[in-house]
Parts: sequence; structure tokens; C-alpha cells
Amino acid sequence: MDRRKFLTSSLAVSALGISGNPHSMAESSSTQAPEYYELRRYHLQSGPQTTLTENYLANALIPALNRLGMSPVGAFNLKLGPQTPTIYLLIPSANLEALVTAEITLAQDQTFRKAAEAFWSAPASQPPFVRTESSLFRAFEGKPKLTVPPVTAQHGKRVFQLRTYESPTNQAHVRKVEMFHHGEFEIFQKAGFWQVFYGDCLVGPRMPKLTYMLSFPDLSEMDAKWNAFSSDPDWKKLSNSPRYNFEPIVSNISNLILTPTSFSQI
Repeated sequence: MDRRKFLTSSLAVSALGISGNPHSMAESSSTQAPEYYELRRYHLQSGPQTTLTENYLANALIPALNRLGMSPVGAFNLKLGPQTPTIYLLIPSANLEALVTAEITLAQDQTFRKAAEAFWSAPASQPPFVRTESSLFRAFEGKPKLTVPPVTAQHGKRVFQLRTYESPTNQAHVRKVEMFHHGEFEIFQKAGFWQVFYGDCLVGPRMPKLTYMLSFPDLSEMDAKWNAFSSDPDWKKLSNSPRYNFEPIVSNISNLILTPTSFSQI
């Protein structure tokens, strides 16, 4: 078996192991197959090279990913969080193999290579980024597809919250995923959150963990919606359930605030 087939088949098995247990979550009402996400981080240095990376993403990479059927692609600047400046790229795909082999495919795309020339040919003394990091996710069964905020098409004002929950054990992680499917999605909906995506991490640091993204018109709306969420009687009932509160099921939370770039499709 070649390396690409081994990788994609192994990841598919891992995904089924996380989400395929009928006792771990409520049955999904959706018949859609969950999609996969790559969450990529470009760690940058302030200066002209930031513009080079932004031009590469806007004019070379994102259009090429769209040609591969990966759309919409989100591109976000880190507004509040460590290690700024950083650009986050959210790449969705219905096909796992297409996602994990995208870099190999793009290397053979002459249109992409021409558009990416300045970025790819940057000298080592002036690299376009410090480092990149990526994590691979499978969408939750109950939220199998990414949802674009309703104001995106009009380039409306919006901010994004990227939240990651690490769990102390795999069993605790499964229970936290289950919690979303047993009422948490609906509580977010009642509070008025724009729910963008939810993903189980298949490959990445600090596992087991899940990551999800919410969106709001502005930071004041974010605070108001979280207040509504935390005071909701259904949330209090769910979070106080003996299945979820007899021991900590989340050991660490990271919380980042992102703003969309001018070329983001989300």
C-alpha cells in the first residue's frame, strides 16, 4: 500500500473510532457525511513579508484550492491571542485524500505555480513566514458541514471565536463531544450564535481535543450571547448532569479571537 493510501485509510479508521460509537452521542438527524478540515497557521513577522503571504493566499492558494473543490476557504488574522501576527486558514473538504494530498496536487498545477512564484521563490534571508503548523479535523456527526455566517456574502462586519477543548483522557473527550450532541448545539442556536464548524482533531498537537468556531457581528455581541448561553436553564441542566460533571472532562481551553481577511470566503 502506498503512503497516501495508508495515511488516508488510517485517518478514516481513526475518525470512525471517534464518531462511530452509537452509545457516545445522540443519533444525528443529518444524512450528510461529515467533511474534513485542515486548520493551518502561518506564523509571520511584521513587515513586507506579511504582504507577500497575504497575496499568495488570496491570489494563488485559495483559488487553487477552490479549483480542487475545497470551498469556502476561511482566512483570518489573529486579533486576540498569543504569537501575533498569525494568519489562520480553514480548508474544508468532502474528500479526505484530496485534502491530505492537496500540496502534492498543487505542485503539479501550472496555474497555481505561476501565481505562487513570488511566495515560493522568496529567498531564505527573507522567508514569507516563520513557520506553518496544521491540524486535521473531522466534522461532528451532528454538524457535518461548515456554515458560513449570514453576513459574509455582503462582506458584513463579523468576528470569530476559535475555541479548543483539551480533555484529560479519551473517554472524557468522547463525553464532551457527546455533550454537544445532547443539547449544546441547540443552546448555542437559542442564544443566537453563528455556529461555523465543530471538529474532532485526528492529527495535531495536544490531543485528545476538539475545536469549534463561532461568529458574531462584534465583540459586544459575543459577550451578550455568552451571557445568554450561560444563564440558559437547559445549559445548567446539561452541565450539571452526573454524566458530565462527576469529574473534569475538559482540562484546558484555548480561546482565540480572529478577524476575517479581505479575501476570506467565510
